[in-house]
Amino acid sequence: MTVTAGLSPVGAVGDAGRGVLAATLDRVGGLPTTEVRHGLPAADEQWISCADLLADPAMFDRWRKRLADWLGERHEGQIPERTTSGYIMSWYLQVPGFLGGLLFHAARRVPSLRPADIAFRLSGDRPHPDGIALLSDEFCCLPEDPESHRPEATAVADERALAAVFRARFTAHAAKFVTAFGPGTRFGRRTLWAAATDALDTAGWLAGRCLGDEGSGVADSALFLPAAEAPLTSASTLRAVTGDCGRTVWTRRRESCCFHFALPDQPACTTCPRISEDERAERVLAR
Repeated sequence: MTVTAGLSPVGAVGDAGRGVLAATLDRVGGLPTTEVRHGLPAADEQWISCADLLADPAMFDRWRKRLADWLGERHEGQIPERTTSGYIMSWYLQVPGFLGGLLFHAARRVPSLRPADIAFRLSGDRPHPDGIALLSDEFCCLPEDPESHRPEATAVADERALAAVFRARFTAHAAKFVTAFGPGTRFGRRTLWAAATDALDTAGWLAGRCLGDEGSGVADSALFLPAAEAPLTSASTLRAVTGDCGRTVWTRRRESCCFHFALPDQPACTTCPRISEDERAERVLAR
């Protein structure tokens, strides 16, 4: 796919070899809505380096403009800047968050999450990331991991320690995003870090849902956010809701807002912090 609106892509290159993480992503990365892969394809798809994007915040302006045009085709009236900024804030942070959460959930491995080691692809229609590429072989794992002897592997004591590595690596990436993205928006640091908290909290949950074990994914998210640890803004807010018929579903309250409700005639999202817990439960059970 071709990235438009002036976003600078990284050049497409083939994989140099198939390592441990490449094999893992070959197994679990072919998801229906988001491709997660190791290395960049040899085809002429265009991928955006996270490092390049964070080094040139004007690229975020072009991304917002492209999103505003897309939303403008679907909603009458003016598209608020806070909505395009809110969408992109959430979308970007989900790139390192979902990548790390997927590998943690699938294999108990945490990859490098440095901006230089991640690229993503925007969909040709709705301009959201529909592909994520890991560009590094380095990973942390548990002592019992069969690949822990490899030179690219670093073993840590247990699952809590591994989750702490993921949290630290994600937070380091998010800090670079806050520095690059924040000055171009009206969002304060608390809002930006709330969005980072949301991305980390949903990382395990979404991975579990994608791979068919939602409950286990929720447990992973609890490992990622056992408490509010600054600059992150809360512990995991995931909770189970049970209806009168006995059906149980998972939901959460967002710490940040995507400002979808600011679009003409649009309601607040189910996870929006603006709605009550009773309304949230009623809405998720009615799905």
